[in-house]
Amino acid sequence: MANQNNAVLLERYHVWDRTVRIFHWVNVLCVIGLIGVGLVILNSKSLDISTDGKIILKTTHVCIGYIFALNLTWRIVWGFLGNRYSRWKTLFSFGKKYRESLRALINGVRNKQPADFLGHNPVAKPMVVLIFLLLTAQAITGLVLAGTDLYLPPFGHEIAEWVTNSGGDHSKLADLKPYSKVNVDPESYKNMKKFRKPFMKIHEYAFYTLIVAILLHLAGVIVSEIREKCGLVSSMFTGTKVFSKKPIDLDEG
Repeated sequence: MANQNNAVLLERYHVWDRTVRIFHWVNVLCVIGLIGVGLVILNSKSLDISTDGKIILKTTHVCIGYIFALNLTWRIVWGFLGNRYSRWKTLFSFGKKYRESLRALINGVRNKQPADFLGHNPVAKPMVVLIFLLLTAQAITGLVLAGTDLYLPPFGHEIAEWVTNSGGDHSKLADLKPYSKVNVDPESYKNMKKFRKPFMKIHEYAFYTLIVAILLHLAGVIVSEIREKCGLVSSMFTGTKVFSKKPIDLDEG
């Protein structure tokens, strides 16, 4: 706080509400779990994992994915209901004020006097937007793939009817198992695989892109924490940042 010889007054500001903080840490745990299991699935051949083992891994991946998708869905809704720094109109704001903030950030780096920001700084904003887009892509494609791989909700029943060509005959669905050809119509299954392919490609490429984006995000957080010393990391626990001068985006509407 204050030193008798060189007093510095620190002002506390509440930034991240409870919903955003809970979303953040649930998302962190889910993404770590999904990446870990996903990497094993991608390397299942080289690891000599059996078909039953792959089914267990994919089922685990999907179960974590459900939590991930529900958490992300609630965050998307909260982007219209939460406080100013939770809202999409703040995050997706790239107009005149954004350009002014970016200039202030660059000048602060040049002058070795870092500019302070309550919300995401101008460099972090596009990165966070990219991460949200990648997370959304992963959630949507993952739910589709859960149906094509394991016949799991929300699209599994429709996929199962498609590959069995059941025509409403639910007896064909009863014995349908992942990776089994029992009651599977070859032509229908082939068409389903064609339908599945672009979702698989998007899921895989977004997966690798997300890893890179997360690493860049972590690097940015570390650099910002060292330079700005505003409690960036702790704010995701407490919701509060501390500043010795007025943040640039304090009065932005």
